[in-house]
Amino acid sequence: MADSKTDLRIIRTKESILTALIDLIEEKGFETITVKDITTRANINRGTFYAHYQDKFDLMAKCEEKVMLEISSIAKQNFPNVIASLEMDSSNVPPFPITVSLFEYLNKNSDIMRALLGPKGDLSFQTRLKEFMWDTLYGTNPIALVKEENFLVPGQYLSSYMGTALIGVVQQWLNSGRKESPQEMARILTIINVNGPFYAAGLKK
Repeated sequence: MADSKTDLRIIRTKESILTALIDLIEEKGFETITVKDITTRANINRGTFYAHYQDKFDLMAKCEEKVMLEISSIAKQNFPNVIASLEMDSSNVPPFPITVSLFEYLNKNSDIMRALLGPKGDLSFQTRLKEFMWDTLYGTNPIALVKEENFLVPGQYLSSYMGTALIGVVQQWLNSGRKESPQEMARILTIINVNGPFYAAGLKK
């Protein structure tokens, strides 16, 4: 019983620290935040903070790592469904389950994702996230969705284009208040990814 109470207390403490971090990023920007800012906002002492994290960079790194691992898990669970969908007529492809699951995750974790991907967050995270997602979904990963040897254009350009486009769509959705449902965003992104931006713009039938 004592252990369960301790575990619950640790969970609540970490949640308070994360909430404080998110709020402070939105208010001040990550670069100017101090550990004192975080502990004051979370209503904990510095010793409690340092029992879990080395400094604010370690806190941010652990948050980012958790996000990337959860996105990776979503991707790997949905790989077979994507392959099956791509075998259909491109004009009738339904929203990829992987994309629906991704936007559901983003919707559920919108506060931290908006902070991490916003202009006041850790700007290097966008680059690492793009690289991580590329390695998970494509490239040389043994279980990747698409193999690099099948690319029709150099991989570094395809990686940059797709990663930047995806993060741009996500940022726009998060910053505009998530007016569309995760299902609708999955439909939008699937149309763009499968048929291309010219088709989505009505220039190609």
